[in-house]
Amino acid sequence: MLKRLSIFLLATVGVMMMHSCARMGAPDGGWYDEVPPRVVATMPKERATGVTQKRLTIYFNEFIQLENAAENIVICPPQIEQPDIKTMGKSIRISLRDSLKANTTYTIDFSDAIKDNNENNPMGNYTFVFSTGDRIDTLAVSGYVVNAEDLEPVKGQLVGLYDNLEDSAFTTEPMLRTGRTDSYGHFIIRGVAPGRYRIFSLGDSDGDFKLSQRGEPLAFNHDIIVPSCRDDVRQDTIWKDSLHIADIRRVPYLRYLPDDICLRSFTQNPTARYLIKTERKEPDRFTVYFSTPSDTLPELTPLNFNDKDAYVIETTARRDTITYWLRDTALVNQDTLRVAMRYMMTDSLGALVAQTDTIELLAKVPYEKRMRFLNEDVEKWEKAKAKAEKKNQEFTERDPRIVALEPKYTGGGNKMSPDKGITVDFPTPLDTIFREKIHLYTMIDSVRTAVPLDISAAGDPVRRYDIRGEWKPATDYVLEIDSAAFRDIYGRVSDPKRFTVKIAPEEEFASLFVNVEGVTDSLSQAVVQLLDRNGKQIAESIARDNTAEFYYILPGTYYMRCLLDRNGNGKWDTGDYSLDLQPEEVYYNPKPIECKAKWDLTTTFRIGDTPFFRQKPDEMRKQKGQKKKTIKYRNAQRATELGLKYDREKVDSKF
Repeated sequence: MLKRLSIFLLATVGVMMMHSCARMGAPDGGWYDEVPPRVVATMPKERATGVTQKRLTIYFNEFIQLENAAENIVICPPQIEQPDIKTMGKSIRISLRDSLKANTTYTIDFSDAIKDNNENNPMGNYTFVFSTGDRIDTLAVSGYVVNAEDLEPVKGQLVGLYDNLEDSAFTTEPMLRTGRTDSYGHFIIRGVAPGRYRIFSLGDSDGDFKLSQRGEPLAFNHDIIVPSCRDDVRQDTIWKDSLHIADIRRVPYLRYLPDDICLRSFTQNPTARYLIKTERKEPDRFTVYFSTPSDTLPELTPLNFNDKDAYVIETTARRDTITYWLRDTALVNQDTLRVAMRYMMTDSLGALVAQTDTIELLAKVPYEKRMRFLNEDVEKWEKAKAKAEKKNQEFTERDPRIVALEPKYTGGGNKMSPDKGITVDFPTPLDTIFREKIHLYTMIDSVRTAVPLDISAAGDPVRRYDIRGEWKPATDYVLEIDSAAFRDIYGRVSDPKRFTVKIAPEEEFASLFVNVEGVTDSLSQAVVQLLDRNGKQIAESIARDNTAEFYYILPGTYYMRCLLDRNGNGKWDTGDYSLDLQPEEVYYNPKPIECKAKWDLTTTFRIGDTPFFRQKPDEMRKQKGQKKKTIKYRNAQRATELGLKYDREKVDSKF
């Protein structure tokens, strides 16, 4: 009897244990390890003073790995010679190669670089601290770095402090203490001693921790940073799982100030002038690229051709890129052109001197290959001509060997606003426009009636025309461009073109009036821009008497940006450290504007009230901040999906 009872009890216990295991475990192998690595020892000890050794070792309770060590780990003071950082099983070994500075606090900020080998649990925000002196400096400063032009967060840029308050320190001395911005543009500089500092940001391309190249992104201001700290209270959210809040607690902490520094990063325009390159992508032109603009154009002396009336010269707005269009088709067909080019360049002393180079210009697309393409185009043109003749469309007589000029037309169509027009872009410079071959009509009382139009040229040489009529809302127009209305410098003429232009009624548009407040610089004009959520400019208006006016705005959601234009050129200009010149200020309205049809909306754009790093709406940011890496609550979610009971403390105790 006792034997049977024992067997029964053992069977019952076995069933209960199997049931318990089934309820606690998961079918595919148990719970995830959510516990991050933990430091169990260091050599020297954390926060040790009087340290003289340059080899440091940190021991953990499990096997670990480092992720993007070069990007995530920041050592202060900055190391000119990069240290050797290795993982060795359950430890990290750091060998400093620079000499240790006396009476200095050293910080090694690992950020999220440390994680375990099993589940990639990040340790998160671990900083190892020691001192070569008799005390540890504990102050810290923090803030943000944004791009000055569009207020995008700047990731991976150095931010450093100087106790030398002279402007020259940034270009002659390495930074005293540094931090690095994360994906939010946020930085923290730790281990700071009491004192007075200036702060700079630098895209340090050569690793010398100072501004040594003009092409390095930088940010500066003249504010004096005085680190301090005070007791404060913050709210911490305790999560039950990834969706449910368990509690919100008020937690006392020591707050380090300042913690809201904002630096606007920019890249200076180059000052040294030199020839970047020359190229001849197409046989009919060649282009010369310089690092900076010049008041004078290069002097070209042909070495294997005659340059009499050989070029049509086209320059960019900055005059740093010059394109020479070849007028003579014999030169177009010549595979190699040799020229002696005399231009002004900057010498080693920073002075402009004359330089002469001999340049060979070989077409990337040889003449024979280009003629094959042209012959194919001629065949297409002849087929199009035959098709048109079948439809009784008139073509002006022309040499069939001449390839048609193919302008690009933009605009027209349905529901065009009354303030728009039709833009015609040409692939080559124009020689002549026959205005009498361009007509605009509308129907008045069933009678086709000519309407005045305006044709304006843009560029030198002309490669664009804007065509506008005296548009009336809710009216249909027909724009007819006759054959050969445009002729380029090679004698090619355009085909006929016919547009239907339908001007939308006024009630389909909105009007917006923006009162700009907070402009303290009387010498700057406020340029207000309407943007879509991708940052594309929809409209622009200069504020007159502090009011910017927008008409014929399509209904929709828009964002506003304001540029304080110092020099009145209508565009954003960068800064210059050597001239103590900050980049022009750009402001975003943090909230979108909703425009509705038939509405006249008046709003206020108050600039300067919101810090730069908080202005740009999240939906417009291209640099999306990466959330802190964590896999917490994965077990809770898994238990919910499987209908299991979950006890975090019991699961965590297993690891």
